[in-house]
Amino acid sequence: MPDDGAPGAGSGTARPPVRFLRVLGLVWMLVPLGFFLLDRGALLAGHPAHVITLAVLGLVGVVFLVRDRSEGYVRPPRRRAVPRPVFRVLLVMLSVALLAVLVWLRPLAATPQAVAAMSGSTAVRVTDAPAHILIEPATGTPTRGLVFQPGARVDPRAYVPLLSEVSRAGVLVVVVKQPFGIGFLAGSAPHAFLDNHPEVTAWAVGGHSLGGVAAATFAADNPGAVRGLVLWASYPLSSLADRTDLAVASVSGGRDGLTTPADVAASRALLPGDTAYTVVQGASHATFGDYGDQPGDGTPTGDRSAAQRQVVAATVALVEGM
Repeated sequence: MPDDGAPGAGSGTARPPVRFLRVLGLVWMLVPLGFFLLDRGALLAGHPAHVITLAVLGLVGVVFLVRDRSEGYVRPPRRRAVPRPVFRVLLVMLSVALLAVLVWLRPLAATPQAVAAMSGSTAVRVTDAPAHILIEPATGTPTRGLVFQPGARVDPRAYVPLLSEVSRAGVLVVVVKQPFGIGFLAGSAPHAFLDNHPEVTAWAVGGHSLGGVAAATFAADNPGAVRGLVLWASYPLSSLADRTDLAVASVSGGRDGLTTPADVAASRALLPGDTAYTVVQGASHATFGDYGDQPGDGTPTGDRSAAQRQVVAATVALVEGM
């Protein structure tokens, strides 16, 4: 009698085939779950869009697993717009692309010291909200404000220690929580804060790295909305050279491997002639926040606390001078 290929037939060693949707479903369900568990603290501290996206991808995996359970049922033949093998290849390619994006979007988590700064102090109050972190002086009503955009994929809590020192000088500081940690996805965010704090009569925008690019773009697109621009290891994409109404401070690191001293020098033509430049010798890209080392960065030298005090001083000088 011929072998029918059923499990257990013949030698008894045959196994049921691995189902495509089962494997795909497990990947789509477990990979987002794994990223959430690995980066839970930073993800929950950031913009909710990242966590929601991981949850949606996990639900897609559940759908694949449910469909896998129905593969054994006999369905009437039907014409497919895309042949099954091609469709499966496309799904695999999409899965690989999504995995690569999820890996790249993993946040650079704030250090324990930065997380502790979220509790505030006798000098400043820190309020955590879904789309921002508010830092304000514990006493008095500030009339100067700064809307700050974090660097790409950096946990927004990483900037609270430095910006708390800025707030101590009587400045209302708002740290934007950007969707997926990308500044350009929150480019219009300053509008809400400018409108919600009428007690502040002079605003500046600023940011670190890509966040600084987003802040500079906001200043360029909204003339008259803000009086100041603070760039931490950053530079604009378009020219602000003719903006006589905008005070600008460029603070950069002498050991920065990502926004290099050469990059900052090349961007001078894009900034007003009276821009205040501060080069913090020995500072790397990650010196501007408390989130540990960053791939591709230079090696910092000297005292980190002293370098960060220079960053704070240059920022306060810009805001107070508006």
